[in-house]
Amino acid sequence: MTDMLPAPRVQIVRPRVLLVDDYPDAREMYGEYLEISGFDVIEAANGFEALRRAADDNPDIILMDLSLPLMDGWEATRRLKADVRTASIPVVGLTGQALAGTSEGARAAGCDGFVIKPCLPEDLVREIRRVLNLRAALLPAASPTLPSASTS
Repeated sequence: MTDMLPAPRVQIVRPRVLLVDDYPDAREMYGEYLEISGFDVIEAANGFEALRRAADDNPDIILMDLSLPLMDGWEATRRLKADVRTASIPVVGLTGQALAGTSEGARAAGCDGFVIKPCLPEDLVREIRRVLNLRAALLPAASPTLPSASTS
């Protein structure tokens, strides 16, 4: 009888998303869809919470509502990008303001992507994957294995 070793377990890393939005319903809706789509989700309701959660939990990507109470997403993004602990975490700006120049302003604040709300959850997932894939191409050793589009 041959000694058989158990097959090694392959652990798929689920990218961690920090979802920052002051509306609980938006966090719940997007959070559930992201979880179903293969992401782990942590949440924050304002800019101060976002800074703390990003530093403590080291997410793979941050979805940042730009209109937040206490500290808006613009300032939170600038502070995240200025902090050595969080500067490399990509940020996707979310806003309901579809004004000319808003996406350029978001990029100037440090956002790596931009989505206008309301948006379909699958559009948000598509943007997350785009930003994470871009990051993976630049820093392959630091990037998680992304869930395939077939899991959504």
